[in-house]
Amino acid sequence: MSTLEPLPGFFVTGTDTEVGKTVVSCGVMQALRASGRRVRGFKPVAAGCERTPGGLRNGDALALQDLSDGEVAYEVANPVALEPAIAPHLAAARIGRSLMAADLATHVRVNGPGAGGVSVVEGAGGWLVPLNGEETLADLARLLGAPVILVVAIRLGCINHALLTSAAIVASGLRLAGWVANCAAPDSALVDEQVAAIRERLEARFLGKVGYSAHPTAAVVAAQLDCDALIDALDGAS
Repeated sequence: MSTLEPLPGFFVTGTDTEVGKTVVSCGVMQALRASGRRVRGFKPVAAGCERTPGGLRNGDALALQDLSDGEVAYEVANPVALEPAIAPHLAAARIGRSLMAADLATHVRVNGPGAGGVSVVEGAGGWLVPLNGEETLADLARLLGAPVILVVAIRLGCINHALLTSAAIVASGLRLAGWVANCAAPDSALVDEQVAAIRERLEARFLGKVGYSAHPTAAVVAAQLDCDALIDALDGAS
């Protein structure tokens, strides 16, 4: 466990890949900005980047960069951009690069928004996605020490995935600040029933249910979050 002060802000993880971590991260950033806080978003590792005249770029990281306060270079928002759309440690190995949790944690801390500001750090894939032969993204979260927001895509299997992931977060010694239900598909079945089942079993704040949208905006997502609960979670209230 890191001996440094916990990073002011949140670490956003998900029950799997493609569950809506970026959608929720942007909504959280928007809500925090509306509360008067300066916010900076980070995607420390992004795979599946596209080649552009400016270099490799990832859509999720660009969204976080756009919502960040101040002038933020792309390389600040996303220090590790990998082209193959595969697990980060495999994509990094293809180019002979090593990913280290300590390096990523230092980058986030050094490039934060400054005193009084908060950082929203989005993971990649799920909680235990490998960074190298020994470390996972959970190790990065531990080094940052920020409370964790869990994004749950409401679909078949989500109850099991939510409970397993929440247990892993708690076992890592981190505080699960809350969870968000995300309707990531237009045809999700039994949404209310599945959300209710998770709420009954998960001892963490329910921060809101995000309805399906083909083109969700940060403002629309923020409006569906419980902003008071989010601020309480940020401040560490029980």
